[in-house]
Amino acid sequence: MRRSLLAALVFLSSLSLAAVTLPELFLKAKEQFKLGSYAQSLSTLETLDAESARPGLENERQKLLPGLLFYKGASLAALGRGDEARAVFQSYLVLQPNAHLDPALYPPKVVAALEEARKSGEKPRIAEPEETGLLAASYRAFRLPESKPVEEAGDDWADGPAKYLLTGEERKSFQNLSSPAARSEFISGFWKTRDPKPETPGNEFREEFEKRVAFADSRFTQDEIRGSLTDRGMVFVLLGAPNYSGKRPLTTADDQGAADASGLSRYGRAEIESAYRGGGKTGDRMARIAKVTGPDANIHESASNWVEIWHYLRPNLPKDVPYQELALQFLTKAGYGKSVLQRDANVLSAIERAKTVARRGEMIAGKGAS
Repeated sequence: MRRSLLAALVFLSSLSLAAVTLPELFLKAKEQFKLGSYAQSLSTLETLDAESARPGLENERQKLLPGLLFYKGASLAALGRGDEARAVFQSYLVLQPNAHLDPALYPPKVVAALEEARKSGEKPRIAEPEETGLLAASYRAFRLPESKPVEEAGDDWADGPAKYLLTGEERKSFQNLSSPAARSEFISGFWKTRDPKPETPGNEFREEFEKRVAFADSRFTQDEIRGSLTDRGMVFVLLGAPNYSGKRPLTTADDQGAADASGLSRYGRAEIESAYRGGGKTGDRMARIAKVTGPDANIHESASNWVEIWHYLRPNLPKDVPYQELALQFLTKAGYGKSVLQRDANVLSAIERAKTVARRGEMIAGKGAS
């Protein structure tokens, strides 16, 4: 019982402290770096990265992002992880293109990594930054098969990746077509209206779209679901590769459950708070608390539960998306789903605006790298 009450106090304390921890985490990481505790600093920064990506913290994250990226790159460099450091520093230079370090204040590895990141991108380009991260690198190296399959004019075409581009009126028109010839003619006209340079032999927009679809199909297939039709596939097709991305285990903080790091709570925040604050006899109240804080309250499968986060910076977002940075979270959890996009207000707005841009036959800035 004492353990249950302690868990309750820890949980309630975490609710009141969560809103003020971001600046404290940053200062802690900065101090750890100055003391030469680079591994600890990196660990704190990774926690800060994950916590600041939560919905509703966009303004705070935007203020912290340059410092977060700098100290993350610096910590990686100081630990001898040069390739990773240069990738992070490239993202940092997008935000702070004129940054220079005093060699007297920073380890030589840090100074060298920043300068190598600067040189690897030639001059940091604010309009079209070089993307970093494994997904971006993989996509840059990806090539479509020389003999692409002929696009079928079946009646299910509108339910494939093209659905991201179809307007409501176009969808209705296509659904009213009954013959393969009519559908084939519709598809040809569909792509023609989205050709950004009709005077050239190819259709650059269609080529980029089909490349993204093929890449998503090859990387994000889930069970029987085509890769480009999964949540990650949809985001990749509409936004391209993220500037950088990462994956971490799902924690009880993500799950909004009790403060027990050994597993994920089976109960939601409302149920837990109700257990603590509900009335009734003392015995009934203690039974409710035991139920939501006891051993059976958690799912002990943390290895199969994680959060994948994709970060996009302003230059690589569609021009109609009004954010300096966008962080999208894909949640995998037993009993919940695989890589499910967390659809907060900013994410939904960005996706809809990206669809609007794509329906005009436009891709994002830096489409060659994405």
